[in-house]
Amino acid sequence: MAYLHRIADNVLKDYLDAFGAILIEGPKWCGKTTTARQHAGSEISLQNPDTRDGYLVTAASRPSLLLDGAVPRLIDEWQDAPTLWDAVRTAVDNRGGEPGQFILTGSNSIDKNKIRHSGTGRIARMRMYPMSLWESGESSGQVSLMELFDHPDVDLDGATAKLDIRQLIFAACRGGWPASLTGKTERAQLLVAKNYFRSVCANDIFTVDGVERNEKICREILRTYARNISTLAKKTKMIQDVVATTESCTEPTFDSYVVALERLFVLQDVEAWSPAVRSASAIRRGKKRSFTDPSIAVAALGLSPQQLQLDLKTFGFIFECMAMRDLRAYSQGSYGSISYYHDRYDLEADAVLHLDDGRYALIEFKLGSAEIETGAKHLLEIKELIKQHNEREKQVRLREPDLLLVITGGPMAYTRSDGVKVVPLGCLKD
Repeated sequence: MAYLHRIADNVLKDYLDAFGAILIEGPKWCGKTTTARQHAGSEISLQNPDTRDGYLVTAASRPSLLLDGAVPRLIDEWQDAPTLWDAVRTAVDNRGGEPGQFILTGSNSIDKNKIRHSGTGRIARMRMYPMSLWESGESSGQVSLMELFDHPDVDLDGATAKLDIRQLIFAACRGGWPASLTGKTERAQLLVAKNYFRSVCANDIFTVDGVERNEKICREILRTYARNISTLAKKTKMIQDVVATTESCTEPTFDSYVVALERLFVLQDVEAWSPAVRSASAIRRGKKRSFTDPSIAVAALGLSPQQLQLDLKTFGFIFECMAMRDLRAYSQGSYGSISYYHDRYDLEADAVLHLDDGRYALIEFKLGSAEIETGAKHLLEIKELIKQHNEREKQVRLREPDLLLVITGGPMAYTRSDGVKVVPLGCLKD
């Protein structure tokens, strides 16, 4: 299968022009190594069984020997030999800080106890995500997210999605795993996410930090997350769900598993956006429960595309997770971040997409056309709330949203008379 261009390719090029070393982090099987190889001049893989033992011995005694080679030199799964982190940092210094010397990849976030220096200024970190619908070739790509920011008056007429609802459901169940695209049948493609879920619970949860954990508890924590996906479910409620099907699960135990799953880039909760437009007590600040890819939630619940076709309410929550995944990918080049807004008056924006230059979009996810009016109304009310705040508080003004966007599972993009953009997820690209 030919290499499919990733949005991360452009981001990695920028980093290689600026920093001596780059660490690409992200979940297993999202394509980190394959993308890194497109830019590397040489490579060592610490998980290659033919060379692993020798590499580990060398890393323990003379790690600098493993750094010789054409640059950028790729060190795949570097965390298996944590001494390489400090060796890379030292090598960058010894080479005068010359950009583009090393690329490191890893599926676990850094264990700070195993390295001596943070690497600040020498080793940059970039996140890679599972494939978006545009990267997998399933979005028509007729609407650019960044162009919507740069040219709010862009004409959306004629932009249509390539995916109908059945295809959207299948894409969410299959997930954005590059390996799934090579499956010869739909059944085979769905097996990748199922195997990923099993692997996390049976193996990865034990190896992430060396702490002994229970496979069943891990499985049940992921299931309660999946049952509460895209909601503000309280931790106490989720712990009760786990206790109902396991012997016990205390809050410290629950927290330990969640931290490990975050380090594995499996869970990716969404933080609250708390602008000063309401009293502090009015704005909900809990985390919105989410995954790095919707297929993990589907696998955790044991659902099939056929079941979700009969339960569009559940799919609506999974659709939001898929849209979040794609937005993270599409805004990667602008170093975007995502939060949500929800207050006790039930005024909400499912997502607030912030760009590094201060611009931001208020976004609602609505699977069907019948819900678009409600979503647009919420966005306009938040915009008006910010405007009223600015009229009252002359000294502490807030930037008004640069884009109001409803992302749907529908077929066609258009601009409403009130200025809200309605865009199918199957139309979007970066």
